[in-house]
Amino acid sequence: MAYEFTAADFADLTAVSADEVVTHSYVRDVPLSGGKTLALITLDNGRDHTRPNTLGPVTLLELAGVLDEQKARASRGEIAGVAVTGKPFILAAGADLSKVSDIPNRAVAKQLAQLGHWTLGKLSELGVPSFVFINGLALGGGVEIPLNADYRTIDRSMPALALPEVFLGIIPGWGGAWLLPNLIGIENALKVVVENPLKNNRTLKGQEAFDLGIADAIFNPATFLEDSVKWADGVISGRITVKRANAPGKLERAVKWDIAIGIAEKMLKSRIGEVAQSPYKALELLKAAKNTDKHTGFRAEDDALAGLISGDQFQASIYAFNLVQKRAKKPAGAPDKAIARKVTKVGIIGAGLMASQFALLFVRRLQVPVVITDLDQGRVDAGVAGIRSEIDALLAKGRVSSDEANRLKALVTGTTDKADFADCDWVIEAIFEELAAKQDVFEEIEKYVSPETVLATNTSSLSVEQIGAKLRSPERLVGFHFFNPVAVMPLIEVVKTPLTDDETLSTAMVTAAKLRKNAVITKDTPGFVVNRILAKVLGEAMHAVDTGTPFEVVEQSTKPFGLPMTPFELLELVGLKVGAHVLDTHHAAFPDRFFESANLHRLAELGRIFERDSKGKIKGVDKKAIDIVKGGTSPMTAQQLQTRIEDGLADEIHRMLEDDVVAAAEDIDLCLILGAGYPFQMGGATPYLDRVGASQRVFGGTFHTPPIRGVA
Repeated sequence: MAYEFTAADFADLTAVSADEVVTHSYVRDVPLSGGKTLALITLDNGRDHTRPNTLGPVTLLELAGVLDEQKARASRGEIAGVAVTGKPFILAAGADLSKVSDIPNRAVAKQLAQLGHWTLGKLSELGVPSFVFINGLALGGGVEIPLNADYRTIDRSMPALALPEVFLGIIPGWGGAWLLPNLIGIENALKVVVENPLKNNRTLKGQEAFDLGIADAIFNPATFLEDSVKWADGVISGRITVKRANAPGKLERAVKWDIAIGIAEKMLKSRIGEVAQSPYKALELLKAAKNTDKHTGFRAEDDALAGLISGDQFQASIYAFNLVQKRAKKPAGAPDKAIARKVTKVGIIGAGLMASQFALLFVRRLQVPVVITDLDQGRVDAGVAGIRSEIDALLAKGRVSSDEANRLKALVTGTTDKADFADCDWVIEAIFEELAAKQDVFEEIEKYVSPETVLATNTSSLSVEQIGAKLRSPERLVGFHFFNPVAVMPLIEVVKTPLTDDETLSTAMVTAAKLRKNAVITKDTPGFVVNRILAKVLGEAMHAVDTGTPFEVVEQSTKPFGLPMTPFELLELVGLKVGAHVLDTHHAAFPDRFFESANLHRLAELGRIFERDSKGKIKGVDKKAIDIVKGGTSPMTAQQLQTRIEDGLADEIHRMLEDDVVAAAEDIDLCLILGAGYPFQMGGATPYLDRVGASQRVFGGTFHTPPIRGVA
C-alpha cells in the first residue's frame, strides 16, 4: 500500500526548517511528436553553482504538490509524461544536512524519511511515464530522485554522482537502499552504497554511472536536454525499448545476492571494525531488498533512517562534516592572506622519499620551479629521476596530459650547490629527525637565500624553535608538518613558534591552501596535535603490555574508539623504531604522563609484532614478540584499560587546550579526522570522550556544551 499522508502530517518537521533555502519546482510544457506534451519540472533554488539545490522539507512538500498537479493533468490526458531536471550543472546535492542535524527527536526524524518516500514515490504513480534528466551533480537524495522515476538519462560530463550517506552515519533512506540493488544488481549497489563512501567518498562520473546501469541513456553536454527530451519522446511513443542488462535475475537473487552481502560484511569487519553502525544497517537493508516489495523496503528505510538520525553517531558525523567543510576553510588564528609572500620558486633540502613526495606535490599544485639538494650528486640525480618517474606514472594513468607532464618535469631540477637556492621564496627541509642536523642545514641555507625567504621544517617531534636556534632571522621559520602519504593525507600542522612572524605564518597558510591541504595552526610543543594524542594511546597500549596485559586484550580495549586500526597495527605501519622514538620524545617532555618502553625498542629490533601470511594478513601475535614482553605482573582487563586510555586522552586534550596548543577542541578533532583517519561517526576524540563520561571524570566538565549526542 502506498504512503497516505498530507502536508499537515509533517508540521513538526517543517517547523525545524523555518529558514530553509527552498529549491523550487518550476514546470513548463515541452511539445513531443504526435501532438503530445511532456511536463518538464526544473529544480532551482535561485542561487549560483556555489549553493547547490538541496532537498529540505519545504522543498519536498512543494515538489509533492507539483507532482500531484501533473498526475491530475495526466488523468485528463493533458500530458503524456513528466520529467525532472536541475538548474545548470546541478540536479541536487541531497538533503540539507544543516537542517537534518537540528531534528529534535526520533519521531520527527521518521517524518523526514517518510516525507522523502511520500514525495519521491509519486514519480512512479503519475499514470504516465516519468523521467529524470541527470544534468549535473547528484548526491544522496539527489540520486534518489531519479531512482524513484521510471527512466533516467545522464549528462556525459556529469562530475559527481554518489550516495555518501554511510560516510555520514546514515543510510540512503528515500528509496536508495531498495531501488538501487533492484535496478543495477547487488554487487554494483554495494559498490555505490557501501564501498565508495568508505573510500573517502568516491563519486561516479557520468559514464561510470551509465555503465553501472543507473541511467538508461547518456548524452553529450552541449545538447543534453534536447537529446533527453527526444529520447523520452521515443520511449513514450514506443519507438525506443529500454533494456537493463544489470538488473538482477533469478540466479542472482537465488545465489549471488547473499554471497555478495557476506563478502561485504567480512570486508567491513576487517577494514573498519564493528563500531560504525550505518554500514551494517545499509547491508541489512540491501540484503532484505532481495525478496521484499518496494513499500516494505521503504518502511524499513524509514525505521533505519529515523534510528540513525537520532543517534550519537550521526550527530558526531555532522559535527565532523562541519569541521571539514567550514572550520577547515577558515583556520583559527590565521593572519590576513594579503600579507603572504608570493612563492615563485621552491627549494627542498633532501632528495629521499619524503623530499621527493614534497617536490611532486609542490610542482603539481604551485606550477613553479622546484629545486632539490642533497649531500652528493648521485643522491640528487636519483631524487630527480624518481620525481620525473612519478610524473610519468601520472601520465600513464591519465592524471596529467603529455604537455603538462613535460612541463612539470622541466620545472624539477637538482643541485649540490646551495647557491642555486638564492632565488627561492620557500625552502623546506625533509631530512632525518635529528636536531643538530636540521639546525645545520638551515644555518647553511640562510647564507644563500634572501631575507624574505620562508624556511619550513617538516619535523614531527622536534622543537621548531630549537631547530631555528642558529638562524640569524628565526622569525622566518615555521613548522610545516605533513602526514604520510603526502599526496593523500589532507592535513598540514602549521607550527608557530614564539618568534614566527605574521608574514611567515600567512605565507605558510596560503601555501597549504594552494597545495589543496587543510592547515591547522598549532603551538610549538612536543608532538603538536596528532602525534601527541597518538603517543598517548600507543604509550598506554605498550605500558599495558609491559605490565602483563596480553596483546589481544589491549587490542580489544581500543575497539570501542572506532579507530581505523589497532595500536599495534599502527605501530607496525609507522615503523616500530619511529614509534619508539615518538614515545621517548614524549616521555622526555612529559615524564609523569607518557611512558617509555624498553620492550618497544626490543620489538623494533625484532622488526614486527604480528605474524602475517604471504598476503600480509595478520595471523596472530608473533611468538618472539610475546617472549620479548613477558614478565609483567599487573595485567588489566580490556574494560580497565579502555577507561584508563579514555581518561588519559581526556586529561591530555584538556591540558593541550589549557596550554593553547590549538584554538579550540574543534581543532583537535579536525586534526585527528584529517591527519589520523578518525572516522566521521566518532566526530574525532572530544565528542566521544564527552559521551562516555571521561571528560566529567577527569576535569568535571565537558569539551562541548551541550555534549554532541543523539536525541530521544
